[in-house]
Amino acid sequence: MTSTDGSFKDHFSSLAAGYSEFRPGYPQALFEYLCSITPDTGLAWDCATGSGQAAAALAGCFHKVIATDASQKQIGKAQPHPSVEYAVATAESSGLEDATVDLITVAQALHWFDLPRFFQEVQRVLKPNGVLAVWTYNLFRVSPEVDAVVDDLYWHTLDGFWDDARKLVEQGYAGVELPLDELEPAQFNMSARWTLEHLQGYLGTWSAIRSYRQRLDTCPLAAISPRLEQAWGDKQMQRKISWPLSLRVGVNHP
Repeated sequence: MTSTDGSFKDHFSSLAAGYSEFRPGYPQALFEYLCSITPDTGLAWDCATGSGQAAAALAGCFHKVIATDASQKQIGKAQPHPSVEYAVATAESSGLEDATVDLITVAQALHWFDLPRFFQEVQRVLKPNGVLAVWTYNLFRVSPEVDAVVDDLYWHTLDGFWDDARKLVEQGYAGVELPLDELEPAQFNMSARWTLEHLQGYLGTWSAIRSYRQRLDTCPLAAISPRLEQAWGDKQMQRKISWPLSLRVGVNHP
């Protein structure tokens, strides 16, 4: 995250290993769609790449992908790929050349940016007719019993520990005005099959969990563990996890 004074607020370097291991992947159909609406597939910029989930998928379509993140630790845990070049850079100062990028993607990170400065960077580096795609997901769904435990954690236990930027995620980025000609995008959902252990690992990557532990010197996941285990059932059983994906797409028409 970059604040309005240009300083980088690092919420995720300390969580880089867990982020790489436990964060969900995005549907292949999403990347096929993005390739289909991008006129040229020479260069994609995956901004705030985290551990590189989106960058590696984009490499299946684009000749080259430049994946940047402001966190050196996140870049250090990113998925290697021969067509992906990783670099440490902020969203607002990519280091890319003017009008060279065909597609810019931001997966689950736009809410951390200084939006006016990022959009200036988008307009600087994007080619004419280039595409900007940003997406986010909020709470997952498993079953009524599991969902009730997780919702209580999210909305009550962690109330006051989420950064204000989280509101944009809860709104599906609906309140963000893209500085490009916006398209009505296709709809996508994310899904995975996880054990309870994996789900707990994913919850541990939430930035509000980190804030809670720093302020109160205790982990709220320990308190909900018995309820979560009871709601889940057999710990070794894999359950389907699903997230609705909110996608915004803009085109840099000349």
